[in-house]
Amino acid sequence: MTRTEHGQRATKGNGGSARPIRPEKAQQAQRVRRERRNQAEPLVASWQPRHDERDGQRERRERPKRKTGVAGAIATYGWRVYALPVLVVLTVLAFVDFGTAPPEQQAGSGPQSNSSEEPPEQLEPVVAEAPPGKIDVNIPTAELPKNGDKYTEAGPNTFSVVRGSSEVVGSTGKLYRYTIEIENGIDASVVQGEDAFARVVDGILASPKSWIGSKTGGVRLQRVDSTTPAPDFRISLTTPGTTRRPDVCNYTIQYEASCWNTTQDRVYINLARWVRGAIAYGPDLGLYRTYAINHEVGHVFRNQHRGCSDEGGVAPVMMQQSFGVANNYVALLNQADANNKNAVKADGKTCKPNPWPNP
Repeated sequence: MTRTEHGQRATKGNGGSARPIRPEKAQQAQRVRRERRNQAEPLVASWQPRHDERDGQRERRERPKRKTGVAGAIATYGWRVYALPVLVVLTVLAFVDFGTAPPEQQAGSGPQSNSSEEPPEQLEPVVAEAPPGKIDVNIPTAELPKNGDKYTEAGPNTFSVVRGSSEVVGSTGKLYRYTIEIENGIDASVVQGEDAFARVVDGILASPKSWIGSKTGGVRLQRVDSTTPAPDFRISLTTPGTTRRPDVCNYTIQYEASCWNTTQDRVYINLARWVRGAIAYGPDLGLYRTYAINHEVGHVFRNQHRGCSDEGGVAPVMMQQSFGVANNYVALLNQADANNKNAVKADGKTCKPNPWPNP
């Protein structure tokens, strides 16, 4: 058997002519030939020569250095670098919010209603002669005098405006309009009738020795009635039971007192004090009533409590004279009130009672 120049096989016989080979077998022979090689033939398949050590070193030198730190993290992880801290913060806030929620909210229950037996919320601030804190005191001069007329102990905390009005009194300063009111249920005969009570109050405030006569920061005053819808303040004769309410004057120190309630724009005049007075004033009810009106209306004009400045001198009208005119006693009472704790010094001074701002 011989190989032809084109890779075709020739056989002898049949006149020595070569029998043709089928094309597909010729292609198969060619493939076989390519797959087989001798020592002199090159390889047919492609191949990648291995780099020598020198080329490997050069490649490592040319390879850029990998970034480290924040820049490396950003290059490696992209936007996930920013997302991760945000997710951590949100997770922490969720735990904090759950941990600080009320127990009933953590348990998934809805809001609970307040008990109807809870005491009414105290309205602040209430400027009263008796401070709001609790303190164990024994001040004989603060006791309500035992002698005097009887009075209505409690009322419904509703008021009726006494009819009538007055001219403007005072020549300079801001004009304040006020009403005079009496708590429903009070026996007005104890004050000789509603109109008599109103005339006393008007007369006190119209005196040049009262607040309209102040040399600095003067005021003008006018009484109005229910036909004026929005008075600046109200002067209300009130039963002791109402003044003791925590939303009115309070009664934590159990001495009868009047007060100015800034939330309600109302001066509460304690009926027990109006009828009995104060030990410091003795039997002179007229002087004590003058003091009570001037002192509480003084709070309307933002005057604060004061103590005696001179031994034996007249007491300032803003001293808490219903409890006495000795600084030591008043200072002791004020220890329960953070706002008045330093208003009066316990320096042993004692004053004489005085009902007027400008005596």
